[in-house]
Amino acid sequence: MLKLIGKMIRAQHDFVERWFHKGGKLERLYPLYEAHDTFLFTPGETTKGATHVRDAIDLKRMMSVVVVALIPCVFMALYNTGFQANLIYDRAIEEMQQEGIDLAAAKVALKITPPADATTSDYVLRVFTSNEKLPNWRMPILEWFGFDWEDAGTFSGNFLSPSHLGKSLLHGALYFFPIWLMGLAAGGLCEAFFAMIRRHEINEGFLVTSSLLPLTLPADMPLWQVALGMMFGVVVGKEIFGGTGKNFLNPALTARAFLYFNNAPFISGDDVWTSVDGYTGATGLGALAVKGTGGDVTGTLANLKGSVADQVIAQPLTWWDAFIGNMHGSMGETSALACLIGAVVLIASGIGSWKIMAGSVIGLCGFSFLLSQVDSEIGISAANPMWHMVLGGFAFGTVFMATDPVSASMTEAGKWVYGVLIGFMTILVRALNPGYAEGIMLAILFANCCAPLIDYCVVYANIKRRLARNAE
Repeated sequence: MLKLIGKMIRAQHDFVERWFHKGGKLERLYPLYEAHDTFLFTPGETTKGATHVRDAIDLKRMMSVVVVALIPCVFMALYNTGFQANLIYDRAIEEMQQEGIDLAAAKVALKITPPADATTSDYVLRVFTSNEKLPNWRMPILEWFGFDWEDAGTFSGNFLSPSHLGKSLLHGALYFFPIWLMGLAAGGLCEAFFAMIRRHEINEGFLVTSSLLPLTLPADMPLWQVALGMMFGVVVGKEIFGGTGKNFLNPALTARAFLYFNNAPFISGDDVWTSVDGYTGATGLGALAVKGTGGDVTGTLANLKGSVADQVIAQPLTWWDAFIGNMHGSMGETSALACLIGAVVLIASGIGSWKIMAGSVIGLCGFSFLLSQVDSEIGISAANPMWHMVLGGFAFGTVFMATDPVSASMTEAGKWVYGVLIGFMTILVRALNPGYAEGIMLAILFANCCAPLIDYCVVYANIKRRLARNAE
């Protein structure tokens, strides 16, 4: 049956193909036809000229490997987003019940139970705006699955308990996939638009960009801002320079930087990192960036607290929690372990440069170690390299953003310099500019701008060395 359906679709494609070639009435839409055809079927064209060398890796395979390497981070985005929310609901309900508040009233206070006058338009508006004054459309879905809100903080209980792995994944999926789909649609439209104007095939680069950007965003980011950021990243970060392979900035980081500077309240502060309406709690980096935390980094992180519905929730953070990713933050950046698995995939496939990754770690460890030897009132300056590597988005940025083969340095020696520069700039921004606790985004964008100069210096030095050797 499936084979028959495939033949029917192939026949329809072959029938309409002539309309999209040069001179056809749909000539302008050829990129859309080609993208759909090559997605469903293996290209039927073969080489008719002289023998040529065929590389084992092409653009599609490269982008596919990057997406595969991102799977562990996507899994942690789904799990940790849902688990952190479930954990807070569980602890808040427990605190309320100790004060004599029954479960029904607690669910109303935590906005789990929607208002009686909630309308469909309210839910639809919440989807696109993330306005916490509107009812959360995800809560009725979770209630329909029979979530036991009193048993969210442990892995005990039956299958319908939100503490179960599947329930944490479901809760997280209701936040992650709308953002991912919106980014995919916005990036795809921009890519298709420029492909039709320039009359070339649709490049698959936007697939990676639309996978990277959601992982760097808070869980409840408004969808209209996701679309706006993605369009800015694809158009300004890539297409105006000629498209895939000609951009000097990482498109996903360009999109995130635009969202940060254009819509800071939705992507910074203590109110946006956990998918619970009304919850306020600092991330690890945010807590250490406060003046007066001093050198007791472990103690400061062990005493992290948040609040929701007038309830104070203890959120202690250990180094192991940070390494695994069991902490608040951007959806896909919290787990250094997931990023490490992705790094193995990229290095083994030859797509990600281990020299850039190693250089970034060396730069971060070296500068953060020096700063940790100086007395400071700010905890982030006193943090040792082990903490810096697992807090924030350093691991994610180093593995998936810094190693972008287009915007990174291309010379072998330049990759070391490029990586060390990223690690150094990350600590420089984190420690000496505590108003912006995370530094990896700006560090990579700065290094992107320096990459052509780094490569030029390396090539020029090689030329001078060869000229001197030949002159002897």
